[in-house]
Amino acid sequence: MKEKKVTWLELFYDLLFVAAVATTTTVLLNVEQGHIPFEYLMKFFLMFVPIWWAWTGQTMFINRFGNDLFYQRIFMIVQMLFVLVMTASLSTDFNEYYLPFLIGYIGLRALTAIQYLVVHHLNREINNNVAKFLGLFFLVGITISSLSIFFDSWVRYVILYAGIAVDMLIPIWGRKHLTKLPTNTSHLLERFALLTLILFGESVVSTLSMLEPQRGDWNSILFSISSFILILAMWWQYFDSVEKKINKSIQTTGQTLVYGHLFILMSLSMIAASLKLLFLNNVNYSFMLYFVFGSVLLYLTATLIVFHKYRSYQHHFKLYQLSFLLGILLIFFTVNFIVVLPNIMIIWQLSIFFIVYAKLTSV
Repeated sequence: MKEKKVTWLELFYDLLFVAAVATTTTVLLNVEQGHIPFEYLMKFFLMFVPIWWAWTGQTMFINRFGNDLFYQRIFMIVQMLFVLVMTASLSTDFNEYYLPFLIGYIGLRALTAIQYLVVHHLNREINNNVAKFLGLFFLVGITISSLSIFFDSWVRYVILYAGIAVDMLIPIWGRKHLTKLPTNTSHLLERFALLTLILFGESVVSTLSMLEPQRGDWNSILFSISSFILILAMWWQYFDSVEKKINKSIQTTGQTLVYGHLFILMSLSMIAASLKLLFLNNVNYSFMLYFVFGSVLLYLTATLIVFHKYRSYQHHFKLYQLSFLLGILLIFFTVNFIVVLPNIMIIWQLSIFFIVYAKLTSV
C-alpha cells in the first residue's frame, strides 16, 4: 500500500475539532442534586456524535482521495469556518443555538460530499464508482437533516438525527462498493491516534486548569499528580497498541476502526469529566462510581474490539487477560461500594488498572 503522510493542514483541522469536543465535555459537569441528570448525558451524546461524524467524514475522504491539492486545501479551510460556527453554538440550551449548529454541521458534511463528486468528475477512470456512490448517498442523509429547519420542538431533533443515522449507515450498506477501494490503514490509524493524542493533551490541560493548585495546597497538588499519572497510563496503553501490536498492512473498509473510535473518544471525554467531578466532590458517591467505572469499561470494550481486528493472530488478546482486567475492575468497584474511600484513591485504582492494561498490551 502506498505510503500516505498526514499533512500539517490535517493537524490544524484536528485542533478545531478537539476544541469542539472539549466544549461538549463541559456538558457533563452540570450536576444537580448530586448526579448528572439524564438530560445532560443525552445532550452530551447527541452533541458528540455530529462532531465526531463530521471529522470522520472528511478524514475518510482524505484517506481515500486526498492528495493535498490546492482545491482540497480550500475545501478544508472553508470547512474550518463551519467548525467554528458549530463549536460556537454548542450549549446546554440547544434550542436557542440550533440554527447555527445546523448550519455548521450541514456545511461540513455538504462540503465533504461535494469533494467526492469533484473527485469523480475530475478522474472518472480510477475508483469513480466509490467516489460517486459516497458523494451522492451522503447528500441524501444531509438533505434529511437539513429538513429539520422547517420543524420545531423535539421533531426537529428526530429529523436531524435520522439524517445523521442514514449518513452513518451508508458506508455499512455500501460495503461491497468500499471493498473495491480499501482504506489506507496506516494513515487512518495515524489520523485517529493523533486526534486521540490531542484529546489526551486537552485532558491534561483542562484538568490542571480546573484544579488550580495553590501554594501549600497539597491536596490539589497530589490530585493533579494522580490525574496526570492516570492519563499517562492510558496514553501508554493506547499508543503501545497502535505502535507494537497493530498490523498496518491489513486492508479493510476501516469501519471497525471508525465506528469503534466513537466510543473510545467518548469514553476519554467522560473520564476527563470524571477527574474534574472527583476533585470538585459535588457528586453523589454511588453515582460517581457508576459513572467513572462505566466510562472505563466503555473504553476497555471499545479498544479491545477496535484493535482486535488489526492485531496479528499471535497478538490477539486472550480470554484470561480479559478476565483478569474485568476482575480488577470488579474488585475495585466492589471495594469502593463497601468502603467509602477518598476520591483520590479511586484515581489511583484506575491508574493501577491502566498500568496493568498497558503491560498486557505491550507484552
